[in-house]
Amino acid sequence: MTRTPADSMGQPMAKYAAARRAGDFVFLSGVVAVNPATKSAVKGYEDLPDAARVALRSVGYDTGQMSVDVFEAPIVAQSWFVLERIRQLAADHGGTMDSTARLVQYFRHLHHYAPYNRVRGLFFPGEPPVSTVVEVNRFLPGDEVLIEVEATLYLPK
Repeated sequence: MTRTPADSMGQPMAKYAAARRAGDFVFLSGVVAVNPATKSAVKGYEDLPDAARVALRSVGYDTGQMSVDVFEAPIVAQSWFVLERIRQLAADHGGTMDSTARLVQYFRHLHHYAPYNRVRGLFFPGEPPVSTVVEVNRFLPGDEVLIEVEATLYLPK
Protein backbone atom coordinates (compact mmCIF):
# COMPACT_ATOMS: atom_id res chain seq x y z
CA MET A 1 0.00 0.00 0.00
CA THR A 2 1.36 3.43 -0.94
CA ARG A 3 1.43 5.83 1.99
CA THR A 4 0.74 9.52 1.44
CA PRO A 5 2.06 12.42 3.56
CA ALA A 6 -1.38 12.77 5.14
CA ASP A 7 -1.11 9.20 6.45
CA SER A 8 1.60 10.33 8.84
CA MET A 9 -0.92 12.51 10.65
CA GLY A 10 -3.56 9.82 11.03
CA GLN A 11 -6.87 8.75 9.70
CA PRO A 12 -10.35 9.53 11.03
CA MET A 13 -10.90 8.21 14.56
CA ALA A 14 -14.21 6.60 13.61
CA LYS A 15 -15.65 4.97 10.51
CA TYR A 16 -16.13 7.92 8.18
CA ALA A 17 -14.31 9.42 5.22
CA ALA A 18 -11.64 12.05 5.90
CA ALA A 19 -12.70 13.76 2.67
CA ARG A 20 -15.31 13.36 -0.05
CA ARG A 21 -15.44 14.99 -3.46
CA ALA A 22 -18.79 16.23 -4.80
CA GLY A 23 -18.44 17.90 -8.18
CA ASP A 24 -16.00 20.80 -7.87
CA PHE A 25 -16.03 20.66 -4.07
CA VAL A 26 -14.11 18.53 -1.60
CA PHE A 27 -15.61 18.36 1.89
CA LEU A 28 -13.18 17.55 4.70
CA SER A 29 -14.42 15.98 7.90
CA GLY A 30 -13.59 17.73 11.14
CA VAL A 31 -9.88 17.41 11.92
CA VAL A 32 -8.57 17.22 15.48
CA ALA A 33 -4.96 17.18 16.71
CA VAL A 34 -4.50 13.57 17.74
CA ASN A 35 -1.13 11.89 17.29
CA PRO A 36 -1.83 8.66 15.37
CA ALA A 37 1.12 6.86 16.97
CA THR A 38 0.03 7.47 20.56
CA LYS A 39 -3.71 8.07 19.99
CA SER A 40 -3.40 11.07 22.31
CA ALA A 41 -4.00 14.76 21.74
CA VAL A 42 -1.12 17.00 20.78
CA LYS A 43 -0.12 18.64 24.05
CA GLY A 44 2.59 21.12 23.15
CA TYR A 45 5.36 22.29 20.89
CA GLU A 46 7.46 19.18 21.48
CA ASP A 47 4.78 17.19 19.60
CA LEU A 48 5.40 19.19 16.41
CA PRO A 49 8.10 18.92 13.74
CA ASP A 50 10.99 21.38 13.91
CA ALA A 51 9.77 23.32 10.84
CA ALA A 52 6.45 23.98 12.57
CA ARG A 53 8.21 25.27 15.66
CA VAL A 54 10.30 27.67 13.55
CA ALA A 55 7.15 28.96 11.83
CA LEU A 56 5.38 29.42 15.17
CA ARG A 57 8.33 31.38 16.55
CA SER A 58 7.91 33.79 13.63
CA VAL A 59 4.51 34.80 15.03
CA GLY A 60 5.60 34.98 18.68
CA TYR A 61 4.96 31.44 19.92
CA ASP A 62 7.26 28.68 21.20
CA THR A 63 9.25 31.24 23.16
CA GLY A 64 11.20 28.80 25.30
CA GLN A 65 9.85 30.53 28.41
CA MET A 66 8.00 27.92 30.43
CA SER A 67 5.85 30.53 32.19
CA VAL A 68 4.55 31.69 28.80
CA ASP A 69 4.58 28.49 26.76
CA VAL A 70 2.75 26.40 29.35
CA PHE A 71 -0.41 28.44 28.75
CA GLU A 72 -0.22 28.87 24.98
CA ALA A 73 1.37 25.64 23.78
CA PRO A 74 -1.66 23.31 23.79
CA ILE A 75 -3.95 25.46 21.61
CA VAL A 76 -1.14 26.79 19.41
CA ALA A 77 0.30 23.32 18.75
CA GLN A 78 -3.14 21.83 18.11
CA SER A 79 -4.01 24.71 15.77
CA TRP A 80 -0.87 24.13 13.70
CA PHE A 81 -1.42 20.36 13.61
CA VAL A 82 -5.03 20.65 12.45
CA LEU A 83 -4.28 23.23 9.76
CA GLU A 84 -1.30 21.21 8.52
CA ARG A 85 -3.52 18.13 8.25
CA ILE A 86 -6.03 20.16 6.21
CA ARG A 87 -3.15 21.36 3.99
CA GLN A 88 -2.09 17.74 3.45
CA LEU A 89 -5.62 16.59 2.65
CA ALA A 90 -6.00 19.46 0.17
CA ALA A 91 -2.73 18.40 -1.50
CA ASP A 92 -3.94 14.78 -1.66
CA HIS A 93 -6.89 16.06 -3.72
CA GLY A 94 -4.76 18.28 -5.97
CA GLY A 95 -5.36 21.53 -4.11
CA THR A 96 -3.64 24.01 -1.85
CA MET A 97 -4.76 26.06 1.10
CA ASP A 98 -5.83 28.70 -1.44
CA SER A 99 -8.42 26.13 -2.58
CA THR A 100 -10.12 26.42 0.81
CA ALA A 101 -13.46 28.16 0.39
CA ARG A 102 -14.80 27.70 3.92
CA LEU A 103 -13.69 26.72 7.41
CA VAL A 104 -15.85 25.80 10.37
CA GLN A 105 -13.85 26.01 13.61
CA TYR A 106 -15.08 24.41 16.81
CA PHE A 107 -13.43 25.53 20.05
CA ARG A 108 -13.75 24.06 23.52
CA HIS A 109 -13.01 27.59 24.83
CA LEU A 110 -13.80 30.58 22.63
CA HIS A 111 -10.82 32.55 23.99
CA HIS A 112 -8.61 30.07 22.07
CA TYR A 113 -9.72 31.73 18.83
CA ALA A 114 -7.13 34.52 19.14
CA PRO A 115 -4.03 32.27 19.17
CA TYR A 116 -5.60 29.98 16.56
CA ASN A 117 -6.21 32.99 14.31
CA ARG A 118 -2.50 33.94 14.44
CA VAL A 119 -1.52 30.38 13.51
CA ARG A 120 -4.14 30.36 10.75
CA GLY A 121 -2.35 33.37 9.27
CA LEU A 122 0.67 31.12 8.59
CA PHE A 123 -1.52 28.93 6.37
CA PHE A 124 -3.58 31.74 4.81
CA PRO A 125 -1.20 34.72 4.48
CA GLY A 126 -3.61 36.52 2.17
CA GLU A 127 -7.33 36.76 2.65
CA PRO A 128 -8.63 33.92 4.85
CA PRO A 129 -11.54 31.78 3.66
CA VAL A 130 -15.14 32.26 4.72
CA SER A 131 -15.26 31.17 8.33
CA THR A 132 -17.63 30.13 11.08
CA VAL A 133 -16.58 29.87 14.73
CA VAL A 134 -18.51 27.76 17.23
CA GLU A 135 -17.87 27.14 20.91
CA VAL A 136 -18.65 23.59 21.98
CA ASN A 137 -18.29 21.97 25.34
CA ARG A 138 -18.71 18.21 25.24
CA PHE A 139 -18.69 17.31 21.54
CA LEU A 140 -14.94 17.15 21.00
CA PRO A 141 -13.33 13.69 21.38
CA GLY A 142 -11.74 14.02 24.80
CA ASP A 143 -11.18 16.85 27.24
CA GLU A 144 -7.64 17.47 26.00
CA VAL A 145 -8.84 18.17 22.43
CA LEU A 146 -9.27 21.94 22.20
CA ILE A 147 -10.17 22.49 18.55
CA GLU A 148 -11.72 20.78 15.56
CA VAL A 149 -11.77 22.29 12.07
CA GLU A 150 -13.69 21.19 9.00
CA ALA A 151 -13.02 22.60 5.56
CA THR A 152 -14.62 22.88 2.17
CA LEU A 153 -12.29 23.08 -0.83
CA TYR A 154 -13.21 24.37 -4.28
CA LEU A 155 -11.30 22.40 -6.91
CA PRO A 156 -12.77 22.83 -10.39
CA LYS A 157 -12.07 19.85 -12.64
